[in-house]
Amino acid sequence: MICTHCGAEFPDDRLVCPICGTEVQIVPDYNPLDDVLAQEVKGSVEGATRQIQTDDIRRYRRDDRTRNVNATRVLSQDEMEQIRDRRRMSGQRPVRNTGDVRRPARDTGEVRRPARDTGDVRRQRQDTGELRRLKQQKRLEAAKRKRRNLLITLFVILAVIVTGIVVVYQNSYTSMINKGYRSIQARDYAAAENYFKRAIVKDESRPDAYTGCAQIYVDQDDLESAENVFLSAIGSQPTNAQLYQAAIDFYMETEQPGKVSSLLNNCEDAGVLKAVEKYISAAPVFSPEAGEFSEVQEITITSETGGEIYYTTDGTDPTAASGTKYTEPVLLQTEGDVEIRAIAVNENGIPSVVSSAEYSIEFPIVNAPAVTPSTGQYTEPAQITITVPEGYTAYYTMDGSTPDPSSSSTAKYTGPVDMPEDAQTIFNAILVNDQNGKATDVTTRNYITTE
Repeated sequence: MICTHCGAEFPDDRLVCPICGTEVQIVPDYNPLDDVLAQEVKGSVEGATRQIQTDDIRRYRRDDRTRNVNATRVLSQDEMEQIRDRRRMSGQRPVRNTGDVRRPARDTGEVRRPARDTGDVRRQRQDTGELRRLKQQKRLEAAKRKRRNLLITLFVILAVIVTGIVVVYQNSYTSMINKGYRSIQARDYAAAENYFKRAIVKDESRPDAYTGCAQIYVDQDDLESAENVFLSAIGSQPTNAQLYQAAIDFYMETEQPGKVSSLLNNCEDAGVLKAVEKYISAAPVFSPEAGEFSEVQEITITSETGGEIYYTTDGTDPTAASGTKYTEPVLLQTEGDVEIRAIAVNENGIPSVVSSAEYSIEFPIVNAPAVTPSTGQYTEPAQITITVPEGYTAYYTMDGSTPDPSSSSTAKYTGPVDMPEDAQTIFNAILVNDQNGKATDVTTRNYITTE
């Protein structure tokens, strides 16, 4: 007999498969002629009869195998009792009459395998399942141990890295700077100075430590010492643009913008000047240049960097608050020495260094004016003429007094003057410089007229 569930072979007298434990379904032999005859009888009852065809019988025989597999019948009570007796004698469990359809065993011609006890098979399967479960559990435990060991290793590595970072940071330049400023806040200036100096040793090119040292003095209102911190550093590193920038920031924060130009004016490094070019304010230039002049001068003041220009003429240094804002050329129209000082303030509010120029103005004195006619006696009155050069005005008197432009007895010469008739006249004349008001010597003429 062959099990229809697992295909195992076992003796015909067994009703349970010893391999998979499936109950055997017993079915009777199936004859297709029975169905044909039953159909014919049913047809005759209905009044429709027909002859049984040989093809039908052959078709049913071809399908015999398939239909036999599915043929079933219900066991009687006696048959069930006989089966139970045989199972009790063979030690197998009794079979219940459940009315299930039994399938007949097919004769396949294969060699039947020896039957095995169902309990042994089940125990073997349980043992196999338990073994698999144990192997799987061991694999899971091994994976967990591996993950745990990996996590521990990673944690140790991370702890070492963090510890190293902390140690490195505590001794780093940045840490020294932060500690220095915290010491300043605590007014522990000695500690702050120590931290900043340690930072300078680590990297002398960075400006933060110098700014911190300067801040120590700023907190103590010692701006000069704070300034010297930057000047000393720049003196040893004249090409370090960062130090120049730090010094400029210091001057701006302490409201000393005028010192920025002095600092940059002494810089000779093109790279530094390029880096801080927005703070450069070129000193003003005068035109004409300083010198001695014999006439009125107009002085023009300019700056290469533009901005506003302020100047003074009293010898003091100008500022945006105290100087005169330059809007037009400065006119020098009086004799004497004049010093002009000027600054240029760029768009960032940085004043330049002070530029100055000295001018000396001394106007030339012309000779006494030429007066015609000359002194003498005249029988007929004539006209008196004064030669007046350009830039001068002539004044005269006819009573012998010295001409004075502010006196009422002095007349301004505008053209020839008539000589008085039958009289003696003392004619005095002078020239006055229109620019400076300086008068020449007096020219005197004595005229006598007779009939």
